[in-house]
Amino acid sequence: MGNERRAALLVVDMLNDFVLPGAPLEVPAARAIMPVMRRRMDEARQAGIPVVFVCDAHAEDDPEFKIWPVHAVKDTLGAAIVDELSPQAGDLVVDKTTHSAFYGTRLEEILKENGIRHLTITGILTNICVFFTAADAVMRGFGVEVARDSVAALTSDENNFALDQMAKVLKVGVI
Repeated sequence: MGNERRAALLVVDMLNDFVLPGAPLEVPAARAIMPVMRRRMDEARQAGIPVVFVCDAHAEDDPEFKIWPVHAVKDTLGAAIVDELSPQAGDLVVDKTTHSAFYGTRLEEILKENGIRHLTITGILTNICVFFTAADAVMRGFGVEVARDSVAALTSDENNFALDQMAKVLKVGVI
């Protein structure tokens, strides 16, 4: 492969506890982006681009539950990736316990082992986990794009603010 850019598609927190109606931390807009995400995932797989799911996987007594309702407890149905976006053979799944997909995980090591230097980030929440994952990726020297049609937040204002900040402050490509 030489110096050509190796890319991966990150799918952040598309989990039952965020996506399903009535979920503890329901993000209604997440359901609206799933068809576009599915298309992006299919296109990535066909092009040989790895699809990497990064997923909240909390302990039952996670300190985060003092701030947010209990959600995505490891090995529960709520922490499972929504059926409509289920991983396929060859996809990677990385558990995380906080906002950034890099903090306390093997994500950076996995990406480097696979020669990946560029990330396209999709998923939820644009202003939290997508934002902090993009920031950490930039600080680690990865090229980063965020797919505007494949991210969602609780409000359009939060979504747009986060996209604007990533573009202006982090110099992330918003595609």
